[in-house]
Order: sequence, then structure tokens, then C-alpha cells
Amino acid sequence: MAYPKGKPRPEGSGRQSGTPNKATTSARDAIARLVNGNAEKLQGWLDEIAAKDPEKAWKCLMDVVEYHIPKLSRSELTGPDGGPLQVNIIDPTRRGPPV
Repeated sequence: MAYPKGKPRPEGSGRQSGTPNKATTSARDAIARLVNGNAEKLQGWLDEIAAKDPEKAWKCLMDVVEYHIPKLSRSELTGPDGGPLQVNIIDPTRRGPPV
């Protein structure tokens, strides 16, 4: 149900954080079923493409796989205030208080 224009939505309305988008989930499921049901055909198509252009076949495969196994997002680690990380190596053979 749509909210009237200019009227604020109640607190907590809408999709909650971390809830997957239903359309995206449905699309991924459909592609997974398509790939699983046509694995032999897909392999044949890739073989045909690879005979002429192996690089293009690889790109096609990666494009299909991307829908089935999403790319991981890049994460960057930094220290306090965006500075360098401080790495402390702990030697289990040494005893005593950490330095």
C-alpha cells in the first residue's frame, strides 16, 4: 500500500536491513535452474564458442557464473583514522606479558 505524498512513513516500515531483494533472489533462482537443467547444452555452446575464440568462451562462462555465484565485494582494512594497520605477531612459545 502506497503512502500519501508528503506524509512520513512510520518508523520501521519498508524492507528491513539485510533482507534480500525478492526480485533478485527470484532471478538468481531462475538462472540456477536454467543452468542446472541445461548443463550439457551450455557446455556444447561454450565448446562451439571456444573453438573460434577461447577468450570469448571464458567471458561467457564468467558472465553466467556471476549470476549463480555473486562477486565478493572488496574490503579495505585500515588502522585508526585511516592509518596503517598495526600487526602484532604472537609467538605461543614465548611466555610472559605481551610486549
